[in-house]
Parts: sequence; C-alpha cells; structure tokens
Amino acid sequence: MTARQKRLAFIVGGVMLVAAAVGLVLYALKNNVSLYFTPTQVYNKEAPQGRSFRIGGLVEVGSLQREKDGLTAHFNITDNDKTMAVVYKGILPDLFKEGKGVVAQGKLEADNVFHADEVLAKHDENYMPPEAVDALKKAEAAKAAKPEAPASGSSAEYPVAK
Repeated sequence: MTARQKRLAFIVGGVMLVAAAVGLVLYALKNNVSLYFTPTQVYNKEAPQGRSFRIGGLVEVGSLQREKDGLTAHFNITDNDKTMAVVYKGILPDLFKEGKGVVAQGKLEADNVFHADEVLAKHDENYMPPEAVDALKKAEAAKAAKPEAPASGSSAEYPVAK
C-alpha cells in the first residue's frame, strides 16, 4: 500500500467510526424523546399509539377524584376544546390544582384513558409552555368559530372522569 492509500483507508475508517457513534447516540435518544400533545391533538389521533408522550393543558375544575388507596387520582385535562381523562397512581405535586396548568407523561391505553407515569404542575402563576398557550388560543378560537351543537356521543370515544 502506498502512503496515499493508507491515508485514504485511515480517513474512511475514521468516518465510519464517527457515523457508528452518531448512529448509536441517536438510537439511544430515540426512546427518551417525549413529544408534547394537547387533548385536541390526541383526539385527532396525532399522538403516537403505544408510545410514551406528554399531554398538557388545564386540570378541569371539579374533575379531580381520589381513590380510597390515597395514591390513585382521576382527573381531566382540557385545552378548552377537548377533554382527556387521566389516571395517575402516585403523589401529586404540591402545586397541582384544578383550573391550573399541568403536563402529564404516560401512554394512551386501549380504554382511551391516558395513564400517566409522571405529573408535572407548573411552578409559576405566570408561566405556561408556549405550546400550551398556542393550543389554548387555537381551541378558544375554534370553539368561538363553530356554532353550539347539541351534545352527541363524541365523548364516548374518549371517556371523561365523572
């Protein structure tokens, strides 16, 4: 092998090693990426099925119910257009309140109820993620634009905690 061939083999080998390292890093991160969706996006089936994701919005006033075990909580998350039932087993954050912003991470199960593994309450009265603010504004605009229709069975597909 000439010096030029050795240099070329060294460069090609280095590029292959870097490509393999980048591929491994991306593969490892793929399972850790958690996308954010609103109840309307989940209702429109934009959220991934069978994968963990985050859902955010406001905790619907009057929807929080706790089971006798003291750890399981049922509540609804709304973006003022659609509402999603959530079940969480664990200790809710101190700042968790009805009518306040919340982000829950978990999976949408076959019963169309979001089973949360983690619940995060916003930490400041004035802060809400930009995605949540945009989603709330879009939902308000959509709600104002469409005429009031009689209640139909649309909530049967996505149950709401009573």
